[in-house]
Amino acid sequence: MASFLNDMGSDMIYPIWPLFVTNVLKANMSALGFIDGLGEAIVSLSQVVSGYISDRIRKRKIFIWPGYLMSAISRVGYAFSSIWQHLIPFKVLDRAGKIRGAPRDAEVADLSTDENRGKNFGFLRAMDNLGAVCGILLCLLLFNKLGYKNLFLIAAIPSIIGAILIFIFVKERREEITKISKSLTLKDLNRNLILF
Repeated sequence: MASFLNDMGSDMIYPIWPLFVTNVLKANMSALGFIDGLGEAIVSLSQVVSGYISDRIRKRKIFIWPGYLMSAISRVGYAFSSIWQHLIPFKVLDRAGKIRGAPRDAEVADLSTDENRGKNFGFLRAMDNLGAVCGILLCLLLFNKLGYKNLFLIAAIPSIIGAILIFIFVKERREEITKISKSLTLKDLNRNLILF
């Protein structure tokens, strides 16, 4: 459910993001490309780091709910940005919220059995996609009535609810901490994983 809510909030602003940056904040296409490119770089880095650390400390939840909350805060920041340069720290915060991705998937795996692991991951992906579709539809329905600022603010609400749901209701499985190498190299990864 949290995944559905966050994707709904994220995709409520996805269709209008380029127009907001270029038409409202008067950025050129190079600035838009820089902001989005920086965001994608942060995603790649944050997922590797959070996945590695969560494996070492055997804690997932502390990455998941803050990740959703970071996305919500960034949308509020977008709403109150008056020049495109203001977007940069909020874009970094938004994409750093992806620290939730790898630990979330690991938590799903931890809470699954061999019999239902595929079903659980399939349900998670379905909720992601359904949330994205609902978010785009809400954008189409609400944008002309609300405008950019109010839509950004409303888009923060689903992620806040998702963070609360994770914080209150998700219980991590207690496990003994196992020793994991302090260094992270490609040699530590399964060969099939590298191919993917």
